[in-house]
Amino acid sequence: MGLLNFRSLDLNLLRVFDEVMAQRSLTRAAHRLSLSQPAVSNAMRRLREVLGDELLVRSGQGVEPTPRALALWPPVREALTQLQESLAPGHFDPATAESTLVLAMADATAATLVPALVESIEREAPGVSVRVLPLTTRDPRRLLDEQAADMAIGHFPAVLADLTARAQSGGGLAFESRRLYDGEYTCVMRQDHPLAHAPLTLDAYCAARHMLVSFSGRPFGFIDEALASLGRKRKVVITVNQFFTAARVVSGSDLLTVLPRHFVPVTGLADVLAQRALPLDVPPVHVDALWRRNGPQQSAVNWLLHALARCVRQIFPQQPGS
Repeated sequence: MGLLNFRSLDLNLLRVFDEVMAQRSLTRAAHRLSLSQPAVSNAMRRLREVLGDELLVRSGQGVEPTPRALALWPPVREALTQLQESLAPGHFDPATAESTLVLAMADATAATLVPALVESIEREAPGVSVRVLPLTTRDPRRLLDEQAADMAIGHFPAVLADLTARAQSGGGLAFESRRLYDGEYTCVMRQDHPLAHAPLTLDAYCAARHMLVSFSGRPFGFIDEALASLGRKRKVVITVNQFFTAARVVSGSDLLTVLPRHFVPVTGLADVLAQRALPLDVPPVHVDALWRRNGPQQSAVNWLLHALARCVRQIFPQQPGS
């Protein structure tokens, strides 16, 4: 963009661009901005003329960004957020705040953290409400970009590796993360299962029938990757997207499943379930909080992060840093 174009640019067009990118829909963006859809369409047309790029192409019921739009969006959003913070600094007083925070996490994570978080909210921030969305991906960055959630909590190894690589190459980071706790996986079956009364061997494990918990629905998980590295495989006969569902089903069947060890007592089924160590090496599960840097509720997110850290120290007092 030339200097003359920038001087004549209506900066309101960037606000419309940011919302359209977040919503991937002119109709939803218009609703969020309290504008008519023709007004949003006109704003995008004017921005296309300035930038010399289509920016958006129609896709189904919405729109998809061009490569130029995808490259432009992060600095535009960060600039708008910084401007908002400068003009109206966000001060979050938990005692008086009336905010809604949206968290995305799996049922096992929610069952572990939410009871202690509720106590913290009732004690410190009675006007704050929290909505929990099911986590359906190992890469929740788009969910955070679209402001569908303020924070995601889960196991995101590929995302954190990508953020580390970007930081080491000097690239700007749009997301921040913080380690909350570490866990480990265990093989779970009904107490009177034929494999429940002796150490679990790799041959017996591979010969059994399995239930897989997969957020994406893919019938191939990290256990299958570890087995493949050994030249082995298992028989997955059913895939679900909730740990509790898996625990409930295996408690009354001959299937095996893999659950976070700390989640088993929370299911309420521990007395009818047996646990056995996995017969292969699986790295520990790192559970991290991930959020967008300089997001619209940054002050509230900062408070939430500290509240979660206190909850973790209460739940896992034995962990380093707790």
